[in-house]
Amino acid sequence: MNILLTGANGYIGLRLLPALLEADHRVIALVRDRGRFPATQFQPFLDDGRLSLIEGDMLDPARLPVPPLEIDAAYYLLHSMGAGQGFEEREAACARNFTNWLESTACRRVIYLGGLVPAGPLSHHLQSRENVNTILRSGTVPVTTLRASIIVGSGSASFEIIRDLVEKLPFMITPRWTGTRCQPISIRNVIGYLTGCLDTPETIGQEFDIGGPEILTYRDLLRQYAEARGLRRWFISVPLLTPRLSAGWLRFVTAATLPLAKSLIESLRNETVCRDHRIEKLIPQELISYQDAIRLAFTTIAQNRVPSS
Repeated sequence: MNILLTGANGYIGLRLLPALLEADHRVIALVRDRGRFPATQFQPFLDDGRLSLIEGDMLDPARLPVPPLEIDAAYYLLHSMGAGQGFEEREAACARNFTNWLESTACRRVIYLGGLVPAGPLSHHLQSRENVNTILRSGTVPVTTLRASIIVGSGSASFEIIRDLVEKLPFMITPRWTGTRCQPISIRNVIGYLTGCLDTPETIGQEFDIGGPEILTYRDLLRQYAEARGLRRWFISVPLLTPRLSAGWLRFVTAATLPLAKSLIESLRNETVCRDHRIEKLIPQELISYQDAIRLAFTTIAQNRVPSS
């Protein structure tokens, strides 16, 4: 197929791109800055024409290139969560401009990776992800939506924050929200679902939850990381620690920027557990446990083969 990949320089995009090329698809990668793209890594595919780069920013539609007309499917992997105040408006603008930009092409489907949505009030981050989904679905091209909780893999924001906290702190204060449940998923399973949708026409126009085999609390994520790394850690529960203080603590102890820390902390109050399991039958794959995902991440780190961060 001819595949348009937006966000090709991003964490998910640089993991998905090799999988698409290895499956013999032809990929047109949309990037904001061609200079940031690791061209050397993909030189054979650039040379033989299976990969081509186009440069453009969905926030600046007047300067977008003419869209490639012959597209079979497009991946929408753009977000602005770590960009600070006003990210919701920027994400909405990107989605609207993308939908309009795609209208003149022959694209038959869009595949969008969003966030798992709980019942009840949503954090600003999850509300923005759902708003993007609504905007994409307002266009004429059918959209497949995959909703994920925490993604575990070397270089992912969630994994690196957990890694920083547990590696650096023998004692950890755990607020009430660390008892919130989530369903972490390995980056390998995420890529498996994203690529599997292309070969599964039943997924066109549908919305799915995707998750790993376990439901854990955020405190469990910290504990199990410590166990996987052979570290003794002590957790001190406190009844209240405001999101603002928690975000500041993350900024101080981890590599997270303050806007990213604020978005993540606010979202941690929402339970992100799969309620829809249809995709497990449509795209069967072995779901990787949280501890196995940690081990795979450290194998990649040890071999200095982290493809994106």
